Amino acid sequence: MPLLDRYTTPADRYDELLAANGEPRPHWARLIEHLESLGPRALQEARETMQRQIASNGVTYNVYADPRGADRPWDLDLLPQILPAEEWEEISAAIRQRATLLNAVLRDLYGKQELIAEGHIPASIIQGHPGFLRNCHGIEVPGDIHLHFYAADIARSPDGRWWVVSDRTQAPSGAGYTLENRALVGAQFPDLLRELRVQPHNDFFQSLHDALAHWAPRDDETPLIVLLTPGALNETYFEHTYLARHMGIPLVEGQDLTVRHGSVFLKTLGGLRRVHAILRRVDDTWCDPLELRPDSALGVPGLVDAARQGRVLIANALGSGLIESGALLGFLPTVCEHLYGEKLAMPSVATWWCGETAACDEVDERIDSLVIKHAYGFGAEGPVFGGDLDAKALAALRARIHEQPRNFVGQEMVRMARAPVWSAQNSGLEPRLTGLRVFAAATPNGYIVMPGGLTRVAGLQDARVVTIQRGGGSKDTWVLGAAQEELPLSPGARKVPAAVAEYDRSTLASRTGESMFWLARYAERADCGLRLLRSGLRQQLSADDSEWPVLLAAGLRCNVIAFHDKRLSPQATLLGALKDRDHPGGPLSNLHNVIRLARALRDRLAPDSWRIYNRLDRLIASWGRGTHTLSDALEFLDQALMLMITLSGYSMEQMTRDAGWRFQSISRRVERMQFLAAAFDALLVPESGTPALNTLIDLTDSVLTYRRRYQRAPEHAPVAELLLIDHDNPRAFLYQIESLADHVVLLPGPLPPDIQLPLQQLATRLLARPAEDWISTPRHAAELRALLRETWHAGNTIASQLQNRYFNHLTTRSTMS
Repeated sequence: MPLLDRYTTPADRYDELLAANGEPRPHWARLIEHLESLGPRALQEARETMQRQIASNGVTYNVYADPRGADRPWDLDLLPQILPAEEWEEISAAIRQRATLLNAVLRDLYGKQELIAEGHIPASIIQGHPGFLRNCHGIEVPGDIHLHFYAADIARSPDGRWWVVSDRTQAPSGAGYTLENRALVGAQFPDLLRELRVQPHNDFFQSLHDALAHWAPRDDETPLIVLLTPGALNETYFEHTYLARHMGIPLVEGQDLTVRHGSVFLKTLGGLRRVHAILRRVDDTWCDPLELRPDSALGVPGLVDAARQGRVLIANALGSGLIESGALLGFLPTVCEHLYGEKLAMPSVATWWCGETAACDEVDERIDSLVIKHAYGFGAEGPVFGGDLDAKALAALRARIHEQPRNFVGQEMVRMARAPVWSAQNSGLEPRLTGLRVFAAATPNGYIVMPGGLTRVAGLQDARVVTIQRGGGSKDTWVLGAAQEELPLSPGARKVPAAVAEYDRSTLASRTGESMFWLARYAERADCGLRLLRSGLRQQLSADDSEWPVLLAAGLRCNVIAFHDKRLSPQATLLGALKDRDHPGGPLSNLHNVIRLARALRDRLAPDSWRIYNRLDRLIASWGRGTHTLSDALEFLDQALMLMITLSGYSMEQMTRDAGWRFQSISRRVERMQFLAAAFDALLVPESGTPALNTLIDLTDSVLTYRRRYQRAPEHAPVAELLLIDHDNPRAFLYQIESLADHVVLLPGPLPPDIQLPLQQLATRLLARPAEDWISTPRHAAELRALLRETWHAGNTIASQLQNRYFNHLTTRSTMS
């Protein structure tokens, strides 16, 4: 087999692909046969297609201090990890048992603490654990479920047995990436996916959602479930947005929530809405600055008290990170036999907690063959391999352990299994270390396990640990269907309850509404600025400087050009404005703000629109590199405007007409109204010089409309008619005012007082005389300039009123409902 020519694996490790005789294991045989039939070129093309899709979808994992920046592309291998159905059943049963056990341990440790009293768990492990939240002791959680969502990192030893390496009980990550891996890899092998009857896992998340709704304290209300994220800077933010969108629940940050009278509320555009369940991705101590960590800006003040009063379900329960301690691993077998009378189906890797004298002596004796870890997961350094240390370093490590023995554990080093990855460099397969993260969710009928999970792959062939945070990658995990099963490729249709709760259109977080408002505002600012610069550069391309003085005045007045150096040529001034990243009003600055807000709104953006934002982001990055000619600048402007138009069209044609869409429409109208007011002031009725009619028509994208309607060269009166008072021209000044007034009245709840009156008055005054009269005499032109400037200020007033009413909640009282 040519693909396996360079595939070798050490004899002291289990190989997922090859059996002891060097032949592919039976459950891998069909995949290898399929890969051979495709050939290296097709496989490399498939890998490149998948990588483009990852970039297009914006699948990221933000590794701290990574030179590739905050948006490191997700690393996914083309080949899946394959597990037969029989083996998966054993893994699944063991994970269900372990999740049930850990939930019981949490219930006891935050309750009666009988396991401590009876000596099954040393008191010093718990009482000295930084993750034991004393504030949460005695809190009764809904359904006695502390552990709603659980993950176990498991690895295979050389004899083929699976071992638990660590437990993830606080805010497990990776499940969203598992879904995306299936979509990406499955798209490359769709027929094989069907032929092998790979078990789907979409139903897992619906079951998790249904379970949270089941246990949520609802008081006969329709439960509102939210996903709490630390924010867009978190390394797994992509996953947070992905899961929120997949589960159909709001993605919120701590500032979006407030606690009133023991209940948690979401700050929405329609007021306060009670939250019944929180699926959190914020670590324990950061969740409440009042009772836990006072310097936290990620949590919700009063959240612990809301949990204490039983008014909200928190998944996982606060304090569940306690179980992640490696110090507990050695005591779980005894606890399992004590509680259930059975052995752990999947044991943990041999672990010695140095807080016990006998265990510490064992670690001391075997230190050169063990991995030394911090017992509570808070160490600044990673695991220390005793075998790597010289005598002096070993002595120093021993001294540290003996100084604070309870802070350390010694763990047997597992020679993890290897699995094949596609190597573009060698055009074949090569082995890499792998581990598997398996996910379980609590339901009223017990724990369920997601078929498959997240296979993690070491980044280098000689790596000894598997961690994505240190440059590793991932695989899709295929669990094959049993021979007698006919597994569906997608979840079956669910029965819809006869009475479905009415959709609440106002349940949009105020911060989200504000972000949508500013996203569209920055987008319109960028669009207008790009058009102005393009119009000026087009004139330079035709060597026509006749309208440059007033165009420069428009650029300065619209804040597109920061300043004018008289020593610079018009072309240099325009190119400088286009490359200026620091000027707040410049197009590049506005485009960066568009991308920043799009990331914060990712859960609200459909995949198709996100791909456009992603393309825009890459275009901006490419423009920032090297020197550029006039032709380069015009090409960049055309591409950027095309993407902005596409995004605007998507908003118009695809978005539901809810409050978020309404705010985007309003902000666009406000911004365009202000831009036109400033531009017309400089270009249509300049205080000195002649009007720049060609520039004005080009700037408002009205060249074809003007030619078709008037069939003459640009003249003052018809240009003023088309661009000032045309009710049907979406680039006309009057159109912005009337459209803005129409949108404002449809906002939820009581409106700020007299918000419509200024718009109505402006429209009435604009229509008081024909367009030609506005520019017929210097006196009328001065009146029009005054009206334009008054309109510009009115835009700021309206934006401030909306900000205070809907986002800051300064003008009305929120109601709790």
